[in-house]
Amino acid sequence: MTQSTRRRHHELTDIFADARPVIPFITAGYPTKRVFQDTIRAAVDAGAGAVEIGMPFSDPLADGPAIQLSSQVALEHGIDLPEVLKLTEDLRRHIDVPLILMGYLNPLMQMGFERFARRAVDAGVSGTIIPDCPVGEAKEWRAVSRDHGLANIFLIAPTTTDERIAVIDRASTAFSYCVSVAGVTGARGDVAASTRKFLQRVAAIAKKPYVVGFGISAPRHIKELKHLAHGFVVGSALVRILRDEPAKMAPLEAHRFIRSLVRAAK
Repeated sequence: MTQSTRRRHHELTDIFADARPVIPFITAGYPTKRVFQDTIRAAVDAGAGAVEIGMPFSDPLADGPAIQLSSQVALEHGIDLPEVLKLTEDLRRHIDVPLILMGYLNPLMQMGFERFARRAVDAGVSGTIIPDCPVGEAKEWRAVSRDHGLANIFLIAPTTTDERIAVIDRASTAFSYCVSVAGVTGARGDVAASTRKFLQRVAAIAKKPYVVGFGISAPRHIKELKHLAHGFVVGSALVRILRDEPAKMAPLEAHRFIRSLVRAAK
């Protein structure tokens, strides 16, 4: 592993050094390439610690209606995997926070793990989240990622056993991702007591940092959970802003929203 690829692992770990980072998720190219890029820049300007970029897929099983729609629209606009990597490379020239690609296994297999990993690193990607590639089935992808210096971020669900939490914690390169509730992504109302108990269980086991996502959609959610997690991923609520706001206003509204979450995390 080269010095530059080692640095990618370090930069993902470093986002936890003096803050509980807010990590926005936005589907690549949604609702348009321009709004997507402007919104990510606005989110970083608002204090986002890293950015999670969704790779559109025709059957995003882990995603709720808002993100499914964004994926469908992006695909209709021609945002395939090579275009995702091109957009990511363009963004890397303008922002300096870690970039994480989130998507599903099939497009990666079609491109080939080696080719995808090489192109992702060239585009400035620090790590990946592949929901349908669990630790037990990820031997080849983990080896390729390690060779190219890409961090692997694996999911921990509320139904995950203590023993498996420990396995996922060890396998995740920089941090793991706790799914706050069973089911798909989507904004929710209140933080369930079961979510707090789940994160307390992870805290007792995990040696590396972990973030929480799926349902984080308001400052109050972060305030309730900020002593139980090292960072927060917000997706559906942000994607809905892009869906509902006029194109000229969407980045500004996204900036305000992310800023409110960053303040809540302090």
